Amino acid sequence: MEEIKLDSRSPQTIEFSLEKSRQALVGGGVIAFPTDTIYGLGANAFDEEAILKVYRIKERNINKPLSILVRDISMAKKVACIDSRAEKILEKLWPDSVTVILRKKDILPYALTGGEENVAMRISGNLFVKSLFSQIDFPITATSANIAGEPDLLTADAIKEKFSCRENSPDLFINSGDLDNHLPSTIIDLTDVNNPRLVRMGMVSKDKLSAFFKKFE
Repeated sequence: MEEIKLDSRSPQTIEFSLEKSRQALVGGGVIAFPTDTIYGLGANAFDEEAILKVYRIKERNINKPLSILVRDISMAKKVACIDSRAEKILEKLWPDSVTVILRKKDILPYALTGGEENVAMRISGNLFVKSLFSQIDFPITATSANIAGEPDLLTADAIKEKFSCRENSPDLFINSGDLDNHLPSTIIDLTDVNNPRLVRMGMVSKDKLSAFFKKFE
């Protein structure tokens, strides 16, 4: 596993890490990268072989879907069924640490969604992720960088210790140090846009969620 230490004060380091990440993703590789929640495992969400590599790295059951990150609502509309009402809701929820479940379009392989018709996605507010999407034009997987069934890896050292000597490991680790947040994203099911459902409580404040769901009472 190649490692690049990301220094936010160094434009050269940032540019280098973005280019190496782009090369890895376009080439079918998997990266471990920082998000606004915890470190994620990223692969081209259109590339079935890269998706399967993520499953092998996580030792995850292939029937369990992976979530994705998208650049913006325009990209989300290319891969999921989003009507005007859903779009207005997403404009209020994103960008934030809120993952929404929507009906997927055929462009996304079933390997990504565990054979299901829905896909979970969000827009990340993390600066590295936003910059990465200026280099690529496809969504990427966003599942947590850990082994399925084990606790989340909350520090950069923990990720290196877990993956460095494994047979299946990320091709590239963008080491941004220990992240400030240790909570996953909140998940909301929007497959029925008139009756949204809270699936998992995460980083987003209870006040924001209460204000959101109150509109549907």
